[in-house]
Amino acid sequence: MQSFLENRVIPVLMKLGNNVILVAIRNGIAFTLPFIIAGSLFLIIANLPIPGWSEFLGAYADKLSVPVQATFGIIGLVAAIGISYNLAKQYNLDGLSCCCITVAVFVLAQLDSHYKINVDNFGAAGLFSAIILSIFTVYTVRFFITHKIYIRMPEGVPPAVLQSFISLVPAVVCLTIVWFVRVILNFDINAFFTLLLSPLVHGLDTLPGMLILVALISLLWSCGIHGTNVLSGITSPIFLKFIAENTQAYLSGQPVPHITAEGFYNFFICAGGSGATMGLVLAMLLSKSRYYKSIGRVSFGPSIFCINEPVIFGVPMVLNPIMMFPLIVAPMVICTCSYLLMDFGIIGRPVFQIPWTMPPILNAYFATGGNIPAAIWSGCMIIISTIIYYPFFRIMEVKQLAIEAQEAELLAEVVH
Repeated sequence: MQSFLENRVIPVLMKLGNNVILVAIRNGIAFTLPFIIAGSLFLIIANLPIPGWSEFLGAYADKLSVPVQATFGIIGLVAAIGISYNLAKQYNLDGLSCCCITVAVFVLAQLDSHYKINVDNFGAAGLFSAIILSIFTVYTVRFFITHKIYIRMPEGVPPAVLQSFISLVPAVVCLTIVWFVRVILNFDINAFFTLLLSPLVHGLDTLPGMLILVALISLLWSCGIHGTNVLSGITSPIFLKFIAENTQAYLSGQPVPHITAEGFYNFFICAGGSGATMGLVLAMLLSKSRYYKSIGRVSFGPSIFCINEPVIFGVPMVLNPIMMFPLIVAPMVICTCSYLLMDFGIIGRPVFQIPWTMPPILNAYFATGGNIPAAIWSGCMIIISTIIYYPFFRIMEVKQLAIEAQEAELLAEVVH
């Protein structure tokens, strides 16, 4: 299988992955990594799965969440800046000017029906529009610069002033177009994207429905979009209704009706976070590559608490043609197995809603009301994740080891 991937599949995907736009998107989204890691530290501390921890923190629990809002809450905005900067540099444009125009365009696109800025879209919900608007802005600027349609200034004008006037015309055009689309046409790209996904609500209590949901969430993650957040506004009310009915049935001694209740996705599909990436983290910890070993060490702690952004953006897995397949297939395989095990009564179903940051094995145990087979299966999920991810990770590791060996040789030549 590995030979088939290397000789047939990977060359095609690598050619696609080296596309100028895709490279800019991948590198731009990586700008969000420091913010995500910093926010994850506060998130873990505020949600430690220890009995009485919330009471112990008291009023400080909300205060610990403030940095999380200030980091995760601007992922879309940071991504817009990063993507526009990287794409501008690839076309030898002024990166700072493109970033400033992109920020203005992005903010304008987030107006609500009352023409007030909806800051909620500055986070993961705005990643899709951030990508589109960044590309739109850079290519608009490139068009005007290439065709020399800009305000010219006399010689001797300071470079900063000159660049500001060069950017004036494309900035006005970009803002006018987005203003027309958002305000005059009243077209909300974020709402439109959510509307397209609304049919997934139907059938979420079935295995086919969950497989479609899991596949779409993973596909969105592979594009750098927080799939869980994008769909949570639709799926959360349904899953919460399921868990309430399960809890009532469990306490009444009745058969538990729902499998896909709140907790099923987090605890019985996503070992280590969306994409079931815990297996990949373990593989990186054992890697001979300095780069991947360091990513594994940074990602291990957050992954235990079901936070996998360091993995997604650190490897990176975003728009990575090699990792796209296991990122989608691994959670689908685990989802199928978990659903069938619950359907046949081999493991317990979710009956209690517990913090999503609780580590594997413990989360399955407590969510099912102390079902030991469910806890054992939680450990098996990690093994399955490792088996699926390893062949694809090995391909990346071999390439990275070759790069590191070449860097070591060059360093040795410089030293001598």
